[in-house]
Amino acid sequence: MSQSTLRHRLREIIFEAETKAGRLFDITLLVFIVLSVIAVMAESVDSVSTQHKDLLFKAEWLFTIVFSIEYIIRFCIVDRPLHYARSFYGVVDLLSCLPTYLALFIPGAQSLLVIRILRILRMFRIMKMVHHIEGGDVIMRALYTSRAKIMVFFMTVAVFAIIAGTVMHLVEGGINQGYHNIPQSIYWAIVTISTVGYGDVSPITPFGKVIATLTMLSTYAIIAVPTGIISAELINQKDHTSDACPGCGVHGHLEDAKFCRKCGNELY
Repeated sequence: MSQSTLRHRLREIIFEAETKAGRLFDITLLVFIVLSVIAVMAESVDSVSTQHKDLLFKAEWLFTIVFSIEYIIRFCIVDRPLHYARSFYGVVDLLSCLPTYLALFIPGAQSLLVIRILRILRMFRIMKMVHHIEGGDVIMRALYTSRAKIMVFFMTVAVFAIIAGTVMHLVEGGINQGYHNIPQSIYWAIVTISTVGYGDVSPITPFGKVIATLTMLSTYAIIAVPTGIISAELINQKDHTSDACPGCGVHGHLEDAKFCRKCGNELY
């Protein structure tokens, strides 16, 4: 098998999801991702970590080696490796295995806290799952397309929360410790608008209760907005292929696309 044929075959297995080998690769990788995340969670439980320290250590290195090999192969078989390395999934792939290696080169007893932080970065492995779940790219594209509208929505909600919190501070601040400053009052407004309702801060004056009631009623009109924006974008999504760009490995191209939407490489 020639080098170009081998690269094409590996690219088909690793980046494509329509072939039998590609589906098997994705399923196998998903299993490794889930097991690695479970191992990281188990390691945070003191009793489990103490009792199965050696097993978790070996499992972590096994997962690290597997993901490292996957990253190296992906980096080598694309035509533009630097584009892949700078892409979102390229960064996630690197972060999924890098902390284990970095922990080897951090000396001193004080570094133990840093190592714990690096271990948390291994949770990035769960983000690799999105890349291998059918329909994930559609949702990501809808979110990306609607980002401007969602940003405007969040800014509007933030302004509404600031105004509601400031008014509550003026009404309740002198007699209710829960509203003794504007930031605390804005916190109450955000909790109320989001319908979380912790109950740690609540109005006690009649006028304050009226403002709280109006804020709660306004929430019903506000909370459905982002759902409608994303739903509309999902409906407007055009059909995309699952073919990966040979240059950077990105998916989600239109069926009639001739060039990659990210790196501009010619598709085939």
